[in-house]
Order: sequence, then structure tokens, then C-alpha cells
Amino acid sequence: MIEERYKLAILRIREIEKEETTGQRFREYFRRVAQFLVLIDETRAGLEDGSFASADITELEEWNTRLYEDILPGHYEESYGNPSYAAEKLGEQYGPVLCALYAELRGAIAYVYEENTEYLDILFELFIEVYHQFEEEEEPEIRHIRDTVYWYASDYCDVFVADRIREQVDPGKSFAADIILNSDLRDLRYLYRFGEYISESEICTAKHLMRQTEETIKKMADVYTEGYRMGFVNTGKDLSKKGTVNIRYVLGFERVVKRAVENFEKMGLRPVIYRSGVSVLTKRQHLKIGYCGAIANKQYEYDHRNDQALFLDKKFIERKLEVIQTAYERYKDEAGKFAGPACIEMFGEEPFVPAPKEEALKLSEKQQELSVLFDSRQGRITNEYIPGDERSFTIIAYPVPEIGECYEEIFDEIIRINTLDAGVYERVQQTLIDALDRGEFVHVVGENGNRTDLRIQLCPLKAPEKETAFENCVADVNIPVGEVFTSPVLVGTNGVLHVTRVYLNELQYKDLEITFSNGMIADYNCKNFPRELENKEYIRDHILHSHPTLPLGEFAIGTNTSAYVAAKKYAIEDKMPILIAEKMGPHFAVGDTCYSWSEDVKVYNPNGKEIIAKENEVSALRREDVSRAYYQCHTDITIPYEELGSITVVTEKGEEIPLLEHGRFVLPGTEILNEPLKNACK
Repeated sequence: MIEERYKLAILRIREIEKEETTGQRFREYFRRVAQFLVLIDETRAGLEDGSFASADITELEEWNTRLYEDILPGHYEESYGNPSYAAEKLGEQYGPVLCALYAELRGAIAYVYEENTEYLDILFELFIEVYHQFEEEEEPEIRHIRDTVYWYASDYCDVFVADRIREQVDPGKSFAADIILNSDLRDLRYLYRFGEYISESEICTAKHLMRQTEETIKKMADVYTEGYRMGFVNTGKDLSKKGTVNIRYVLGFERVVKRAVENFEKMGLRPVIYRSGVSVLTKRQHLKIGYCGAIANKQYEYDHRNDQALFLDKKFIERKLEVIQTAYERYKDEAGKFAGPACIEMFGEEPFVPAPKEEALKLSEKQQELSVLFDSRQGRITNEYIPGDERSFTIIAYPVPEIGECYEEIFDEIIRINTLDAGVYERVQQTLIDALDRGEFVHVVGENGNRTDLRIQLCPLKAPEKETAFENCVADVNIPVGEVFTSPVLVGTNGVLHVTRVYLNELQYKDLEITFSNGMIADYNCKNFPRELENKEYIRDHILHSHPTLPLGEFAIGTNTSAYVAAKKYAIEDKMPILIAEKMGPHFAVGDTCYSWSEDVKVYNPNGKEIIAKENEVSALRREDVSRAYYQCHTDITIPYEELGSITVVTEKGEEIPLLEHGRFVLPGTEILNEPLKNACK
């Protein structure tokens, strides 16, 4: 039946490609979208008849470009995937809706490579249904078009969303794993089997890793998988109860991933490797959660981050939450064995500063509230089936070729940084913690144009001989080594956090300034755009994630001066991922604490002291009303050493203990951290 539906749909679409039965204004849109869907059918034929399998890499590259060229920067200005162009050609009413429809249809690229004919049927029939409305009326009522999209989202939520839940926990859904484990990774044609956009970056990354010795690949995989294992050990969680691990990465890293899979299997973990969401029903704004190839056009992704505005209402989120609950119940055995994600992040691309577009769909204030409500309730459902106190994670990062001419040299330097001697840092960081544990609060002040002046209230210790407020982070879940962190007390945490330039969740911020009052965000601004309203909306959307405020969930001091020096040496400070950047100075996270959903798990530092600062006044509300305790977000913001005037511990008696001054460690016993900084100055 599915195959028959597909044949009928593509036959009709081939007719649409040639017809002139709609109004003149819309004819070009439907013709071009039909041409794209025909290209999808031709891709399907090439995959089925074996011609893609026998094609050389040049032919595969050309076909890959054909699939993505309409949204690539060189073509995007005249693409119907561009809300501005769509509004110009189709009108302010129809443009945004039909633009969002086209973006949803582009998910067919992934589905055709995964041989998911059912999904192709659904998309093709959606397109035909909308087309027929424009055949019947030259300008059908826009509410009818929106209704069609709404019922598509509602009707097929139980297909797309339920399948997404299964992909996240079931190792039997092994499309990507099969490619990684069964391909000859020396033949780079394998990259084109995923259906992702493949740029020169993925090719260069794969080639660079191909040239590495087996010993180096083993070293890279071992630090990644061992960090994951130690995340369970250090938090007293039982890894033996688990059976699956989710591997997230960017294409090109398959040689390391393949070795990591072998390591995980020795721990009793099978890989779950799912694609970053391509449907508005399953993805989260512009973020890539899962494996992915190159981002063909970051502006395109940003423009479509709020396409759910077409259908997001109370009825829909109730429907979606019901599907999520039902799917988890169906796959509760698999969910119970899920250990958590192991992520390999990439960095080094030019920082992206989006251009806001009035024509792009936006969530209304009511929809923003519903989105926040949905995230909260979804988090609770997930925690019911995959308890936070039973799962862990790890993250490691490597550069992409776009980082510059010294790519290979930088890559090797990052390998060194990711495998630094944790023992040395453990001892030095304990010295910092001993001083911090004496404090009532910490005072952080910026310099060299940095306007930070912030007091961070610390959790008091009742039994300092066996308790601590700070975790000694020695490269388990967060690689590389190099930070001590705590969950601050909110009441008494006041002041301004400022950083002149920072890169968060793939977006750049200029002169970001956040004001805290009793630990909660009271005001915020930046200077990305000419208008203050645009700047505030930018921060609200991407740092506050539509919440009216967020708590200061973490305060940390980064100690990895080697990473800082490497960033300065190669002039890549603005390209460092937060994973490494947070180790390059003090950092502050807004949102949930690092211990969210697992506050009651006892955690100990290497010296045996129990870490007691695992919650704050907000997360403590979980005991009364869990819906008020978590925000489902956590964003780290780092002050670089050169913008740091001082970090001072202030005791209850008013004694001041300087930790850093003018970007250098001054606490006795921490001077070794300045050695890389001295060498950098020579």
C-alpha cells in the first residue's frame, strides 16, 4: 500500500511540474518545489538500482550539491526556502507559510537515503493537498492552508514523534551505525551514503583522520569513552544496568567513532546513532542534536527555527505529549537501558551572526509560554523513563578545517589538550577548592573593558572536614580537564556579568551583559543589532529560551591555561567551543544546575569529600512541584583571562583570599597554572 501511494503521488507531482493551473503568482513556487521532489524520486531510483553505489566520488559530490544547492548561500537569496524571497514573490500572507512548507519538504532528503517510503508518501501528499487548494481557488483563504499544515502536524505526530523516541533508545534502528561499521572508511564515498550535506570540511576531516596512526585514533577514542565510563564511576551510578549509548558527532569522524563503538561494546553498550532532526515536528529550533553533516546554510536554519508557529497551540502540545508518553511506554525496556549521550563536537567555523528577518515565522507570546510548558512536561516524561540519577554523558571537541591554514597543527594541539595529565590538575584544583570552601561569597571583577562586577553567594558547609561546595572536574564527562564548579546560592548573588564577545550555541554575541538580582536574571542586553528590542529578543530566544528569567545555575573557575594559550597562539579565541572555552577562565551558566534531575545522588571529589552544593532555591522546588524546578536549558558564559581583573573569596569574617588577579593565578599552590601563560608571553 505504501509503495502504491508513493507511485501515485510522484506521478501527480511530475504532472504538477509542467502544469499551469494555479494563479500566476504561485506557479513558479509549485513548479520549483515539484522539481525538487522529482529530484528526490530520481535519488531513490539511483539508490535502488545500484548506480549510486558504483558512482565515483565526483558524481556523488555533484548529486549531493544538486540536492542542497537551492539553500546554499550562493542561491539562497532567490530560494523559496528564504522567508524574505518567499514573501516578496508570494505575498506577506502566503510567503511565510509556503516557505515553511518547503522547509518541511526538504526533510525528504534524509528519508530517501533511509529508504523511508512512508515518510516520503506523507510529505508528497501534503504538498499535493496544498497544491490542489491553489488549483481550486486562485488565492485560497490563508487559514485553510494553515489548517492543512496544522492537521499534518497533528495527524502525523504519532508517526514522526513516536519514531523519534524509538530512534533515541533502540539500537536496532541502525542506519548510521551500519554505514560506520560496515564501510571501507578509506573509500570516502561512504560519506555520501548518509544523505547529509557534505562539504570540503567533512572530506578534509576524514582524510586527516585517515592519515593518523592507529595509536592516535585509539588515544582519541579511549579518552572519549573512558571519560564516559568515569562519569558513572564518579557519581556512583551503575553502568552495568545499561545497554545503549547515544553517539552524537559530525560526519568525517567515522574512524574515531568506529573505534569508540568497539570500546563501548566492551562496557556492554550498543550504539544508538540517530540523525539530527529534520522535521519541524522533531527538531529544536536551529540546534543540531544527533549526527549531522555540514550545515548547508546557517541563515536558512535560523530562519526556520520557529516554523512550529504554524500549529503550536494547547491542543497540539497535549497531543504531542501524549504521543511521547505512549512511545516511551512502548519502548520502556529500551529506555531503561539507555545510558546517555556521548558527544563529539566540532568547532572552528566562522562565528555566525544571523540576520533577523521580519518575514520569518515567530512564536507569539502565548506560543512561547506553551513552548516552555511543553519543554518542562517533556523533561518530566523523559526523566520518568530515563531517570536522570541513572544516566550520564560525555563531551569532547575537535576543530574543523575552516579553522585556518594551521588546521592539522591545531588538531594535534587539541588532541594534546584533550589528553592532559588529570592528576596534576586534580591537585592544583583541590588547592583552589580548599580556599573557596572557606568563603561566604566570591567577588568577580572584570578589567580591560569588561564591566563584570558580580557577587556569587556560596553554599555554607556544616561539616567542612567531610563536605565541599565545589566539584573537582578532572576530565570525565567534560573533556578536557580544567575547572572547579558549584551551584551558587541564589539569594545574595547579585551584580553584572559582561563579556565583550562570546559564541554560544552556534551564535555570536557582542557586548553581552546580564544583570542578576538574588541569583535570577533581572535584565539583559547585547550590541549585535542596531535596535535594543532586537538584541533583547535575540537573548530571550537563544539564552533564556523564551523564559522570562533564569537562575544562575553554575559558577566555575576554568584552570586550563594550556587551552587558553593555544587559542591565543592561533588566534582562534572566538572559534573555541564552550566545552573548551569554559576551561579558559571563570564561567557562569544560566539555567539548570549541572546536577539537574540527579541532585539526590551522592557525589564525591577524589579526596573523599561529599559535594553538597548540587541544588539551589529553584531546583529545590522539585520536592513540592517539579514543574517549577527545571528550565531544560543550561548555557555557559566565560570571561576570558585577559578581561579578568580579579576573583576573590570573601569569608564570613570579611577576610579576602585572592585567587586570580589580572588574569593570573595568585593563590599559593596554583602558580603552576601560570607556566603556559609565561611561555606565551616570551
